[in-house]
Amino acid sequence: MPVVFSVDPRSGVPLYLQLVEQIKRAVALGTLAHGEQLPTVKALALELLINPNTVARAYRELERDRVIETSPGRGSFVRSSGAQGEAHTAAADVATNVIGAAVREARGLGLDRAAVRTLFEQALERWFKPEGKLQ
Repeated sequence: MPVVFSVDPRSGVPLYLQLVEQIKRAVALGTLAHGEQLPTVKALALELLINPNTVARAYRELERDRVIETSPGRGSFVRSSGAQGEAHTAAADVATNVIGAAVREARGLGLDRAAVRTLFEQALERWFKPEGKLQ
């Protein structure tokens, strides 16, 4: 099943960064398999109704982060060398962005550092086993 990408021009997040995050997430989750070809810049731009330069910028960023590799005349592919490490890095990048957005939102709501730390610790307790204990 092909991966479907989308962008929201009203989100306040640059479109190319939205694409970068979605592709990193797809790689981290295995939705985009290692060695799988990404849509061409032109095809993805047409599908999303955005400027091809935006897609090209996202692909350059992904190449710089070693998530994809581009071969002139062949296209862009999810990197297969060191794939597990790259997938972990991609997952960490996505999580960093999500956590950062949550902290900014909490700060914007007027919560102080201690309150945010408490909320974060509660979330950790809910989703992860306590250290040294089996659940």
